[in-house]
Formats: sequence, C-alpha cells, structure tokens
Amino acid sequence: MNHEKSFASLANSLQMARDQWVRLDEKRRLLQEQLEQAAASLEEDYTILDTYEKARLLLQQSAEYARKQAKQQMEQIVTSALQYVFGPYISFHIELEEHGSRAVAEMYVVSDYEGIEVKTKPQDARGGGVVDIVSLALRVALMETAEPRQEGPLLLDEPGKHVSGEYTYHLYEFLKSLSTTFGRQIVMITHNQHLTESGDRSFLVTMQESGLSELEEIIHA
Repeated sequence: MNHEKSFASLANSLQMARDQWVRLDEKRRLLQEQLEQAAASLEEDYTILDTYEKARLLLQQSAEYARKQAKQQMEQIVTSALQYVFGPYISFHIELEEHGSRAVAEMYVVSDYEGIEVKTKPQDARGGGVVDIVSLALRVALMETAEPRQEGPLLLDEPGKHVSGEYTYHLYEFLKSLSTTFGRQIVMITHNQHLTESGDRSFLVTMQESGLSELEEIIHA
C-alpha cells in the first residue's frame, strides 16, 4: 500500500514537472520569437538610420558645393566689375567659415600695390567708389546665382555715385557689358551727364510747381 502511494506521488510529481517544463519551453519559445523580432526591428532601425545619415551627408555636401559655386560666381562677377572700372590690380574675395550649423561669409577687396597684397573690407578700400561697385556687382551676382533665376530689369538708383569722374567712362562700359552679358535691361536714375548720354533712351524728369513730375525724352546728337 505504501509502495502504491509512493508510486502515485512520484508519478504526480513527474507529471507536474512535465507540465512545468512544457510551460517553460513555451515561454522560452515565445521569448526567442520576441528576441528575433526585436533583433530584426533593430536591424531595420539601423538601416533607416544609415539611410538618413547618408541623406544628411549628401545634403550637406550639396549645400557646401552650392555655397562654393555661388562664392566662385560672386567673386568672379565682382572682381570683373572692379577690374573693369579700376584696373587689373584689384580683386574681390569671399572667405567662408563654419560657425556651428551655419556658414559665415566675410568679404574683402584685395589690392596689389607694387607686388604687396593689401586686403581690406570694401568700405575701407579707396573710399566710397569701391563700395558702390561692389554693391552693384553683388546685386547682379545675387540675381544671377539665385535659384530660380530672378527675371526682369536691373533697377539702379545713382549707380557709381561716389566713383571718381576719371572712372565714369569705365563704369558706363561695365554697365553696358552687364546688360549684354546677362541679357538684362538696365533702368537707372542718375545725375551723371556721362551716364545719361550712354543710355539707349534717356528722359529728363522735372518737378513742376504743381507738384507733378514732367517727363521729357532727351534726344542725343
């Protein structure tokens, strides 16, 4: 009788152990599936992150390339303008520096005095005439390098106002070259007689006592 009870108790314990093993094995299988799913999800996340990183780097490189292209075009246009007006021994340079996530540009006029290179800010170089030309050329450069390209005429108010009289003819030649090179009409307001006579069509604007403006076309001989 005691043997039967012992056998029954042992059989019951064995069955309980089997049941527990089945439960634990099922739990192990579920945990294994979850682990595999998590690993697959993590691998997918790494793939997405890698794609984003490559896209970010590509955008950074594209932005940097675009900045360099714009820098070169601006330097070329402004240097051409300065040399057109003031001669070959002057040029325009832009220095780009990275500050955090943005690029900062510093602009300089570089003059060559008998082999000695002098770099100054535009406002400090040869008085106001250089500033006038740099400002004018930069406006043109921005219009030409912008995407999409800005259409329409170039509107100028007293261009080269501070440029010395000896350079006025060169300024006129430069403005004509701008119009031809970029295919833009130039409309300007000026008190400079030489620039007035250089236009294809010129008009004299006078203010009447009534406060109204009178427009009269100037016929060049």
